[in-house]
Amino acid sequence: MSTDSKVDQDVVTVILEDHRTMEDLFRRMRSIEADRAAALKEFSALLIAHGEAEEAEVYGALKRFRGVDNEEVEHGTEEHAEGNKALLALLEVEDVGSDEWDERLEELVKAVAHHVDEEERTILNGARENVPDERRAELAVAFQKERARQLASDCGSPENVRKIIDG
Repeated sequence: MSTDSKVDQDVVTVILEDHRTMEDLFRRMRSIEADRAAALKEFSALLIAHGEAEEAEVYGALKRFRGVDNEEVEHGTEEHAEGNKALLALLEVEDVGSDEWDERLEELVKAVAHHVDEEERTILNGARENVPDERRAELAVAFQKERARQLASDCGSPENVRKIIDG
């Protein structure tokens, strides 16, 4: 997450920055030299805040534009649910760095990497090409506001992740 106070004016750029941060956190969670538990805590909060903000502020708005594939947007929501389930499975492993932890981490990486790749190729490219700059700027503000609200609420806690999964 960018630490400067300026608000990015393109929702596509903001989402891509989060995706790159998630990839960095995956590297830290895989590294035996890193504080893997801290990286997981940071990742959990970001994944939940990001997905919830996309669903609340971005996906619905994008569906109104021609050239943005509505089925891909719906599929993105399904993939968030899959990623959240994989996240909870990892959060429930007590021994960080154990074989079980590593296996569940790889399942999480696989689910999230698949979603990120698909979202970037379909939804975000469609948004960049078909949604006017000013609308993408409005969506960036709304997305960042909702993401910040989520992050302030300890959204990545196992209890909250479970609540989101259970609907």
